[in-house]
Amino acid sequence: MEFQDDLHHGGDHPTRQRVARSILVNGPSTAAALAQRLDLTPAAVRRHLDQLLEEGAVEAREPRSAAVRGRGRPAKLFALTEHGRDGFDQQYDDLAVEALRFLAETGGEAAVKAFAERRAGFVEVRFGEVMAQRPELSPAEVLAQVFTDEGYAAAVRDLPMGEQLCQQHCPVSHVAHEFPQLCEAETAAISRVLGRHVQRLATIAHGDGVCTTCIPDPPKTQLNTKKKTQAMTTTTKERVTR
Repeated sequence: MEFQDDLHHGGDHPTRQRVARSILVNGPSTAAALAQRLDLTPAAVRRHLDQLLEEGAVEAREPRSAAVRGRGRPAKLFALTEHGRDGFDQQYDDLAVEALRFLAETGGEAAVKAFAERRAGFVEVRFGEVMAQRPELSPAEVLAQVFTDEGYAAAVRDLPMGEQLCQQHCPVSHVAHEFPQLCEAETAAISRVLGRHVQRLATIAHGDGVCTTCIPDPPKTQLNTKKKTQAMTTTTKERVTR
């Protein structure tokens, strides 16, 4: 099964692809949410979901926490399966897995770790570039842009004690399933650019619907230091301009 934009598959295919891509970008979704997001009727969305279920591209899940919705059961969430993710462009293939297996056999754990760290280097390289281009973004939002540019479909959610980086797609999830060093290197790179500890809570490579990384608020002392630095910088600028 392939999700392509060509129209020779018939009239339903582009819409079905939109449904699948919406789940890819936004994460597990209810039929009602998909209908609202895509401006489709609930009946049309359910028809496409039924087809995607039959193809094995999506699976229905019970909500983890059933919010109070009055009478009736909570609406099911529809998430992409591994087979469904394969329908989108992936930046890995069997050759990548075989190459890493060979690297592990000949160079050991250290060689695989070194490769993973080198690959994750895009985080630190692109972070500074995007930060300079988009100064209005928060550090977490900069990271989301960096990962989105690399095919991760990332976004940021606010938490009571910080933020959460959510990656709805992972272009190397199949490889990372066998070689978690790839995920570990990415997490370490995120921690380095932010200058504080972060925690990876879930990964697509291990069967979760989305990769989530908790980014706690910086310590108050760090915030105070930052404010003092900004104040000193402002004073310096004022002195220069006078």
